Amino acid sequence: MNRRELLKLASAAALAQSLPRSLLGATSLADNPFALGIASGSPRHDGVVLWTRLLSSGNGFDNKPIAVYWEIADDEHFKRIVQKGSAPALPLLGYSVHVEVENLQPDRWYFYRFNALGNTSPVGRTRTFAAPGIVADKMRLAYASCQRWEHGYYAAWRHMQAEQLDAVFFVGDYIYEYAKGKNDIRSHDLAKPKDIAGYRDRYALYKSDPNLQGMHAQCPWLFTWDDHEVINDYAGLNGPGVSGDFAAQRAAAYQAFYENQPLRASVLTRALDGLVGGRNQGAETRIYGRASFGKLVDFHILDTRQYRTPQACSDSKGGASVRLDTCAELNAPERSMLGFEQERWLADGLKNSAERAPRWTVIVQETRFGQTINRGKNPTVSNDAWDGYPGTRQRIIDTLQSTRTPNPVVLGGDVHSNWVGHIKADYNKSDSANIGVEFTGTSISSNSSNAEHIPKRVEQNPHFIFGDGYKRGYGVVELSPRQLTTTLRAVSDVTQPDSGIETLAQFVVEHGKPELHRA
Repeated sequence: MNRRELLKLASAAALAQSLPRSLLGATSLADNPFALGIASGSPRHDGVVLWTRLLSSGNGFDNKPIAVYWEIADDEHFKRIVQKGSAPALPLLGYSVHVEVENLQPDRWYFYRFNALGNTSPVGRTRTFAAPGIVADKMRLAYASCQRWEHGYYAAWRHMQAEQLDAVFFVGDYIYEYAKGKNDIRSHDLAKPKDIAGYRDRYALYKSDPNLQGMHAQCPWLFTWDDHEVINDYAGLNGPGVSGDFAAQRAAAYQAFYENQPLRASVLTRALDGLVGGRNQGAETRIYGRASFGKLVDFHILDTRQYRTPQACSDSKGGASVRLDTCAELNAPERSMLGFEQERWLADGLKNSAERAPRWTVIVQETRFGQTINRGKNPTVSNDAWDGYPGTRQRIIDTLQSTRTPNPVVLGGDVHSNWVGHIKADYNKSDSANIGVEFTGTSISSNSSNAEHIPKRVEQNPHFIFGDGYKRGYGVVELSPRQLTTTLRAVSDVTQPDSGIETLAQFVVEHGKPELHRA
């Protein structure tokens, strides 16, 4: 199938258009085709994406499209159906379904379900965001990251289902690409993925977890990725330690990411040349974007992997701890964490937010934002986080100041530990003003290797007021016109599937005052 034909089919699927019956495959299946669950995401004030991916334990549906029927209703019993239709699950897209439902009412909860091959999916709950111009009373969201299967159970997702959230922001490392390890809490026999089949299998493993499926069915999700969706510490088209065609491997990983998340077709269209016929394997997959919840909050969601300059001063061409006094490359003007096109996009968006004047402006990205120096005899930083790209970070900070972006907040993940701190106008000046706040979240399950060092790092970098690497979990942010409250939630024992949960800490920020207060 050529690029034009695939684009036509993908667009038809996203717009919930039917295929001719002559093109369809099987009409019934004894097994449950919805074994990977359902999800919704990419919410707007008037629409949302509904997702599922069909799974067959048999012949793979004879490599033909499957008709999937969907309904969205005002009530969980589907007595008041507001829209319905059919969409094809395409073999070239892993039998995934992405229905872009439009013309919904703003700031409303809905229920949805699918039917395919004589089977009905579980019921999911989703919502639209508040309409532009409306200052909503509140929004309640969670941010989460880093859910390595082998390192523990997903009790965090089970507890999150009780948080009554409007949305989940997943900020990277949805899967991990490693092969079976030693002393794993949960094991698997999958090889390290190198092609589309390998990445599809890895998502199928992760999505088989009932707690993760349950949270996907609770509310819409928004996404960015980090490195493990492809390979550890990759940067742009540089894959450390990879043999063979890394561009082709990255394209396969990006396609699998799209297939397995509730994303809009526009994410895929720029990458089609990289997915069909082996041409232009470095083509872009555009996941950075914006969302708004009325005039309460603007979200700017970044991609810090696809366009970044390779890490500085690293012999392995990957992440490393580098010395500030010997790594002059860190400050080279041609280096960027985002790529200069995305930097301009973000600067334009922050300017628009300043003009639109929401109560809060949230930058959603993958890792810890604030300067984190190990101030030993020879001070060092991680070249794989924002400290490895200080020029990009400072340009963002300068834009936040020059535009007077209202109440900046940065959310991140990646480091398997909780960090809470102030964004400084200039991290190199001890008396520099606070211009915003940062919440970097711990992992859902992935181990932390440096928890004992975190108190010392917080002491050495006093713009941070809290750090902890011993606990796994997630953060909950509640926004109102008056204040922001962030609660760090931590499971008691990630090695136990029935683990309890506790509140590790809570912080409050008042509107107009970039100052963190421990609640």
